[in-house]
Amino acid sequence: MSNGMSEEQIRALAKKRVEAKRGFLVHFAIYIAVNTGLVVIWLFATGRGFPWFIFPIFGWGIGALFHYLGAYHAKGASGGPGSAAIEKEAEKIRKG
Repeated sequence: MSNGMSEEQIRALAKKRVEAKRGFLVHFAIYIAVNTGLVVIWLFATGRGFPWFIFPIFGWGIGALFHYLGAYHAKGASGGPGSAAIEKEAEKIRKG
């Protein structure tokens, strides 16, 4: 096994990575929905004054960016949710 890891450890790490990616996708979907709602509120309820919605978009966007980097760029992360993705991730771990 690569890196001295057992097959169980490889699969556990692969599952953790796939779950991290799924978590990011949920986070990003909520980010888009909430911030779209804030822009709509600004458009229709506040008279289109100062675009205050940019502050939560920017602040939360920084957090979403770091979540993305942690989920997709952590030691060869790849694949989407599901058992096929777990197996694909495990294969990457085995190869090193």
